[in-house]
Amino acid sequence: MGEVLVAVVVAVVAVCAVYAMASARVIRQYERGVVFRLGRLLGGVRGPGFTLIVPFVDKLRKVNLQIVTMPVPAQDGITRDNVTVRVDAVIYFKVVDASDALVRVEDYQFAVAQMAQTSLRSIIGKSDLDDLLSNREKLNQGLELMIDSPAVGWGVQIDRVEIKDVSLPETMKRSMARQAEADRERRARIINADAELQASKKLAQAAEEMAGQPAALQLRLLQTIVAVAAEKNSTLVLPFPVELLRFLERATPAEAEEAVSAVSSVATAAASKNGYDGKNGYDGQGAAPAPAGEPAPAGETARARTPDSGSTPAPLSETTSSTTSSRL
Repeated sequence: MGEVLVAVVVAVVAVCAVYAMASARVIRQYERGVVFRLGRLLGGVRGPGFTLIVPFVDKLRKVNLQIVTMPVPAQDGITRDNVTVRVDAVIYFKVVDASDALVRVEDYQFAVAQMAQTSLRSIIGKSDLDDLLSNREKLNQGLELMIDSPAVGWGVQIDRVEIKDVSLPETMKRSMARQAEADRERRARIINADAELQASKKLAQAAEEMAGQPAALQLRLLQTIVAVAAEKNSTLVLPFPVELLRFLERATPAEAEEAVSAVSSVATAAASKNGYDGKNGYDGQGAAPAPAGEPAPAGETARARTPDSGSTPAPLSETTSSTTSSRL
């Protein structure tokens, strides 16, 4: 009798242990449990921790509440301005109601993926190419609203949607490159035109200032002559400036002497640059004068020549000074 009682107790303990093992469930922190008893939703959603169900009667289904990252396959479409593009995206969503995610939709992840693809094709057809390339933030918000509207009824919340890449045909890429180059050239021309306008205004102001100062105008002319004469192997032929003669007529003897000295200095500098020193003739660096009776080489018409083979040419400074003195 005692052995039978012990066997019964052992059997009961074993059955209880098996029952406990079959009914015990553990739900993680990021999960929620939904219990179905004989196919019917039982009670509310069970939270994380240890829970018990009736074996062979109840069925516990766990739902993950973490944010799911789902890539949306690339979709081909035609934009509102008739450009063929290929766009792909990524969607972030999570389950906020575990019971609705299991009861209201067969597979909420597949449903969200299909809704994302159709919404992406729709947003492509409603947008211009410029919006797809430069105004993606607005398109992302519109795409999120389009997917979130039906997903709310499935117990799913759309966290965010991002357009990843916009692929264009090669012909369109070349056209956009040409357009960008033309735009850069247009901006460069505008900048150059503005610079020329500002420079012309400054030159006009300088001309007005110099018009009131004849001496400054003559000084500028002399500076230009010196700059031109400084070039290598340059020959400069200039008539005597009438403005300078008029200035000398109105000037005092001291001012006239100063102006004549300045002109003589310029002429001497130009002659020295061309290889003529006024005493020894041409020093070999400049071109020698042409023999008497022969035409001078090209570019040498303004240089001093000798009347015959034995005479010495007069310095240009002395010639200029004597001409100015006779005019006075």
